Amino acid sequence: MAMQVPRPDMLKAADWRVALGFVNEVASALHDDHGYVRSGRQGLQRLVASELITLSICHLVSGRRTVHGDAAGSIGPAERECFDRHFREHPLVQVHGEQRHEHVHRISDSISPQQFRRTPLYADYYRRIGIDCVLAMPVYQSEGWLVSWVLNRRGHDFSDRETALLDQVRTPLARFFRHTDWMARLAPSLTDTPQPPKLSADVPLTPREYEVLRWVAAGKTDRDIAAIVGASVRTVHKHLQHIYAKLGVETRTAAVMRALA
Repeated sequence: MAMQVPRPDMLKAADWRVALGFVNEVASALHDDHGYVRSGRQGLQRLVASELITLSICHLVSGRRTVHGDAAGSIGPAERECFDRHFREHPLVQVHGEQRHEHVHRISDSISPQQFRRTPLYADYYRRIGIDCVLAMPVYQSEGWLVSWVLNRRGHDFSDRETALLDQVRTPLARFFRHTDWMARLAPSLTDTPQPPKLSADVPLTPREYEVLRWVAAGKTDRDIAAIVGASVRTVHKHLQHIYAKLGVETRTAAVMRALA
């Protein structure tokens, strides 16, 4: 099934102004992890009204998550244990964690509200916290981790316009997340990686293509590169296709040799 991608063409000029103001506000508050969470949660609440907004950090290997920015007492230990029990069947974990869909996604984009209310996940977790509509915005996706802003509310689902508006602030929020201390804790093997070798300045590549090829020259896999530059694996693949075409080669090794020559 093809993933639904939010449509920015349904946004009005006022929506773009609000989105830009929100991005600038978060950028000015990036003093530490708490500043990112506080400004992100407050700004997202103004963009799209929700009962509960959290930054969710999921460990895909163990099936555990931590939440940040939730209202006091909204999600207690018992509720978190219920969530962990149904972690791998969660539609948003499957879409963003397993399938690596990089856009904002609602649970209702995967299954109907009627189907969702019949799931053990809803019965054991969402019914307990009084939520029936959920939307997630991924800001970091890797082999072992999924980090998302999650918006929750009850009674009426998130509209297509709200989804499109949130998708427009997704990329800057993901870039800002890369500058928090969480990156060092989640992916030390990537953040501690020595700088890749310099390539010839004569290669006809864009700055992002040049960056991707430098990491290829350092021996990184496509998944490693995606995590390092803050992109999806599919986007890295596209960059490599463009690099091969521009350099007149067909393999990673040939592209590196051409750029080092």
